[in-house]
Amino acid sequence: MSRTNFQELLDAGVHFGHLARKWNPKMAPYIFDQKNGIHIIDLHKTIGKIDEAADEMKQLAKSGRKILFVATKKQAKELVKEKATAVNMPSITERWAGGMLTNFPTIRKAVKKMSTIDKMKEDGTFDKLAKRERLQVDRQRAKLEKNLGSIRDMSRLPSALFVIDVQKEANAVKEANRLNIPVFAMVDTCCDPTPIDYVIPANDDATKSIECVLNVLCAAIQEGLDERKLEKDKEAVEEPAADEAAKPAAARKLRARKGGKDAEEKAEEAAE
Repeated sequence: MSRTNFQELLDAGVHFGHLARKWNPKMAPYIFDQKNGIHIIDLHKTIGKIDEAADEMKQLAKSGRKILFVATKKQAKELVKEKATAVNMPSITERWAGGMLTNFPTIRKAVKKMSTIDKMKEDGTFDKLAKRERLQVDRQRAKLEKNLGSIRDMSRLPSALFVIDVQKEANAVKEANRLNIPVFAMVDTCCDPTPIDYVIPANDDATKSIECVLNVLCAAIQEGLDERKLEKDKEAVEEPAADEAAKPAAARKLRARKGGKDAEEKAEEAAE
């Protein structure tokens, strides 16, 4: 059964592509028709691609891996931040800093700097600084929080990227391709789908369209997280039970060993 409802996609305007004169011929397989100079995306193909992406994202979440959400365009940034946070995934919604993936150790240093400032505030070191220095540190902290806030807990490279507007986020896609990190993306009719591993042909300009696709993907991620939690809880219950089951066997072995030693001692006494 499909995760996606055709009517919901239609109502959200997911099928509206770009102007026909601005199209990318590589998106031809996903275009249904042209109306009033605007390409219409084939929603049946969109549904198949959303379901495929959702299933893959669910498995990534179930195995405990992270998907980095990237969307810096005005229509998507707040929505993406909210949805990614709800499923405990990192996101970049302000600016893609060059080398975010390819120079990850440097990014980690910047995150560490942010943590150092937080510790200064906790242990009172910050209050001992001159007023001007405090202002400078606060500005630096605010800048780091804005650009790197949601990835501060990301200790390793993400297992995948989810991108909205592959033209605007071209640098993020290039870095992911270079490191062989799979890319999921909403791809409009004006974009090149070639660098994308999981293409979701859809309108990437309208907030309703973006929200409709995000809802399906984030629900799948949540499913994966819930299943992971259930498995962990099951393991936690089974381990003590296994330990209890092992105790009688261990006791029997101990008694057998002890019995063997007693028999040896008696035989030695008899010999003496």
